[in-house]
Amino acid sequence: MATAYPLETPRVTTASNRLQIATLIGSLSRTFELLTVEIEFEENRAGVRDLSDPAYPVLARSLRMRRENIGVTIASLEALVQGTPKAA
Repeated sequence: MATAYPLETPRVTTASNRLQIATLIGSLSRTFELLTVEIEFEENRAGVRDLSDPAYPVLARSLRMRRENIGVTIASLEALVQGTPKAA
């Protein structure tokens, strides 16, 4: 006997997807803010804020890259929710 799964309407599926994306955007935004705080802490600890300085902390540099990637992801998800896919 085949298992019967309830059929979802496109409207319910779309609303569910938008809610999941909004939740993901919120979570990524919090992570973005935490990374900003961690970068500032690391720069203050090292006493170097200039990215071109050879003494700039490696951890802060890597956190900046991670934060930048998360920012791009947030922007892409926001564009998706608004219905205008962002060109890569």
